[in-house]
Amino acid sequence: MSIVRNETKVFDSLAALTAAPPAAQRERGYADTLREILQQPATWQATAAQLRQPSVQAQLLTLLMPRPAHVVLTGSGSSIYAAECIAPDLQQALGVPVQAIAAGTLLTHWRSALPPGGGLLISIARSGDSPESAGVVDQLLASAPDWRHLAITCNAGGKLATQFRGESRYRTLVLDERTNDRSLVMTSSFTNLVLAGSGLGGRADEAGWPDAVRRLAGCVQRVFDTRADALAAVAHGAFDQAVYLGSGGALGAAREAALKMLEMTGGRVRTMAETFLGLRHGPMSSLDENTMVVAFLSPDPAVRAYEYDLLRELTRKRLGMVRVLVGEGIAGDVAGMQDVVVDLPGLQADDDALPLLADVVVGQILAFFRCLALGGKPDAPAQGVLTRVVESFALHAADDASAPSAAGEGRIA
Repeated sequence: MSIVRNETKVFDSLAALTAAPPAAQRERGYADTLREILQQPATWQATAAQLRQPSVQAQLLTLLMPRPAHVVLTGSGSSIYAAECIAPDLQQALGVPVQAIAAGTLLTHWRSALPPGGGLLISIARSGDSPESAGVVDQLLASAPDWRHLAITCNAGGKLATQFRGESRYRTLVLDERTNDRSLVMTSSFTNLVLAGSGLGGRADEAGWPDAVRRLAGCVQRVFDTRADALAAVAHGAFDQAVYLGSGGALGAAREAALKMLEMTGGRVRTMAETFLGLRHGPMSSLDENTMVVAFLSPDPAVRAYEYDLLRELTRKRLGMVRVLVGEGIAGDVAGMQDVVVDLPGLQADDDALPLLADVVVGQILAFFRCLALGGKPDAPAQGVLTRVVESFALHAADDASAPSAAGEGRIA
């Protein structure tokens, strides 16, 4: 059996874990999560092809023409982080204001949170069955008639895909069934939702987009083949805090990677997500000799210059135990002897969205191996605390807080 070695531990390589019999994978509690992490390059190409289908393009055109005055992306948990990844690139593609607002915020404060006037609300969801998901759409269909709706979901049987079929202002985009992850944590669902969202606004129609997705898939497959075991070795280190850094939409990727580490370790590893520039304003004080720093580097040279300055400052101040640096063409002087560089040669990204998928995958691998290192089961790392879909809770009508209703049952506004 292939093994990986760091300074103090010997453990299974990615190849060994993948080659283990299905029964052994189930017993150790990682079968679904590992399969769903590894299937991402293939599913991305399926999602890219789906968005270029004429029927899908025609459906999206009815929502995007005339061009909405505002676009709001919404979701809960990982899905709002997916929305944060999508928003900057979609705003650039559409030329209208695009923002991410958590579904919980819309559920409780939609009147003050939604931009004035009408627009397009895009709901991002793996299952589409979380209480907030259908609750927000139900509320806004009834109370905000100037808003059109699109749901991007991985579950053809979920409420977002089935409950509003008769509504003229509502459309759904259901992704490949493989993306409806069975594991508790979102992995391939997250990255495919980001890809689908970033493909709106004409991006998927561009002649070079399929090739860009193929290059991304090839880069990430090479990460699996050549860098996963180095990441595993880092994940088996002695850190008890992980700090994830990203600029622009990459902050959403950093937040998702931090959540994956938090979920898969049951909180045994403290996590924080911050921008490179924001780290100096207080959070830097928390970096110590037991901190892993994960840096998602921008493809924009001007942005990366700021990021390199911060990394060199951390070196000068001797902050952090080890770093993982992710990006294409990383400068040699920002990585120390113990650091892991995940280069993405040939990615040649001309937008900010596609590299975020590679960033998130690196975060998934680190969290997966850290969970195993701590004796956990990645498929269900927090048994009795978290569930794959958030449990139902009462939804309260805005004009009658004393009259709760079961989540997802009937209109609530």
